[in-house]
Amino acid sequence: MIQNPISWPNNARCACAITFDMDADSLIHISKPSDSDNRLYPISMGKYGPQIAVPRILDTYKRLGLKQSFFVPGWCIEQYPAAVEAMLEGGHEVGHHGYLHEDPTRHSHEEQIEWFDKAMAAHQKVGNTPKGYRAPVYNITQGVFDLLIERGFEYDSSLMGDDIPYLMNTANGSLVEVPVHWGTDDWPPFAHYEEIGYMMPVKAPSVGLGAFFEEFEAHYEAGGFWHCIWHPFLTGRLARWQQVERWLEKILESHDVWFATLGEISEYVRTYSQQPDSKVRVDQLPYYNAPPSIAARK
Repeated sequence: MIQNPISWPNNARCACAITFDMDADSLIHISKPSDSDNRLYPISMGKYGPQIAVPRILDTYKRLGLKQSFFVPGWCIEQYPAAVEAMLEGGHEVGHHGYLHEDPTRHSHEEQIEWFDKAMAAHQKVGNTPKGYRAPVYNITQGVFDLLIERGFEYDSSLMGDDIPYLMNTANGSLVEVPVHWGTDDWPPFAHYEEIGYMMPVKAPSVGLGAFFEEFEAHYEAGGFWHCIWHPFLTGRLARWQQVERWLEKILESHDVWFATLGEISEYVRTYSQQPDSKVRVDQLPYYNAPPSIAARK
């Protein structure tokens, strides 16, 4: 069912990554900049991520021997350095996720660079040099993609063009693309956040998480890549994480899987793509040089 399969290390049937975007309360501050400081409930909801959920998640990973990837806005690194330092001390990867969870499509290229570099400075303060990037709300632009190549990044995880990792080439170089999808994002089943325009009907843990586990079974059968994009203040809540923990215990015991950071996966895919018989797919940017509606009028 996958036309361009990748042979995973140690003959693992499926590569797996649970990635967490630790946005904390950056979401309310970027959404309601004039009075976010006085919106206490959404601030507290965001704070639950670094203060309560991240220690819980890291404890599970330590017990099970897992190393995984987190994406953290630079402002959140500055506000919650202890949470990020705990990630790094546990051997986990911390990737670039903007500065204040700003949407790149709403800023000029010069502003994008300013936000990007401000976030990089925050990473450097905790001794981290990110090699992977995930755009806030997945809205990466051609300019940001070129910036990643210029700054020596190894991979992006913002696009939705395949079931498994692939190469994205540009005139200036290439990145490994580690694809995402809303079907494995915990925002649709769990995000109830009126202040930023999301009013999802919150699903029971078994129902909401069941969709992710079904995705895993499909990828495991096809020899693919199971990749979740979760948020500590959503999936890290007690009942949900309890189910994740039990599921992980079962999968690690009964399935032949490779859990790895996205950095490890992208490095493997880059090396694998250089083999003569590799079927790693290659895509090309830019997709278009102008909006088709504008080009059609010329």
